[in-house]
Amino acid sequence: MSSSSPSTVSKSVRVVVVMDPISEIKPAKDTTLAMLLAAQERGWELWYAEQRDLWLRDGVPLARLAPLTVKNDLEDWYQLGESREQGLSEFDVILMRKDPPFDMEYIYTTYILERAEEAGVLVVNRPQGLRDMNEKVYTAWFPQCCAPTLITRDMADMHAFLKEHRRIVCKPLYGMGGRSIFVLEQQDKNANVIFETMTEYGTRFAIVQKYLPEIVDSGDSRILVIDGEPAPYALARIPSATDNRGNLAAGAKGVGRELNERDRWLVGQIGPELRRRGMLFVGLDVIGGYVTEINVTSPTGVRELDKQFGTRIAGLLMDAIEKRLS
Repeated sequence: MSSSSPSTVSKSVRVVVVMDPISEIKPAKDTTLAMLLAAQERGWELWYAEQRDLWLRDGVPLARLAPLTVKNDLEDWYQLGESREQGLSEFDVILMRKDPPFDMEYIYTTYILERAEEAGVLVVNRPQGLRDMNEKVYTAWFPQCCAPTLITRDMADMHAFLKEHRRIVCKPLYGMGGRSIFVLEQQDKNANVIFETMTEYGTRFAIVQKYLPEIVDSGDSRILVIDGEPAPYALARIPSATDNRGNLAAGAKGVGRELNERDRWLVGQIGPELRRRGMLFVGLDVIGGYVTEINVTSPTGVRELDKQFGTRIAGLLMDAIEKRLS
């Protein structure tokens, strides 16, 4: 995949971004900023909203939107104009880039965005896909790509899984950025309390997976999938010496690498279904050749890869958006 030059045909494209406060992002690492810069380079018109700025009135999706200008400047990366009420159906594209937690407020937001989609707006990623494809659970649709995985409320089943595999990873189904991820050994006396906490004493589902030791040396690799096709490089996130987690937010080091044959096979298994379901920008997390998560909400890694390899990955996404619009 190679990004085309900024389009001269699509200068009238109007884009809304729904995101966490732009004033609080880390511009050197923020993938949403990379997307906005790529869209602006094409002459596309940018508008900004946070979750709180969206609402429905008699079935009509509305928003309080501010015109947005972005800059590739680590000290001064955005400028907002005066916000005003507008109908979301008046726009061409909505970039849904609100970070998890994936809670009921997130789901309510997808309902508003789906009403805009039904009016003809391209929402990236699709609201129904965001609801249906939980980032941990959706791996179950591709068991051939994944390490042994158990999703359950039953703590006895978790103990049996730990006994079978001797070392496991336990995490909630709704988090991000490495929050509340535990690595457990078979004889760990904390197992009971971790299972109790993760399942809230058997009242909530949680996920346990076989521990993949490759994470120590080769890391947890993020493969970005754009309309079913992989970006040319993956971002391997190597845990620090004092942590088990391969998450940049948890202190892991991001090291870019070329895709290997196994990576391409994994994308070949999963990518066509992502494309079919309108999920234009997805991140596969891969450890030791196995997919552990399918990130559909707000995947990251673009800025790190662009810096290391001189790529323009957000431009590939704009190409895909342009094709969908046409």
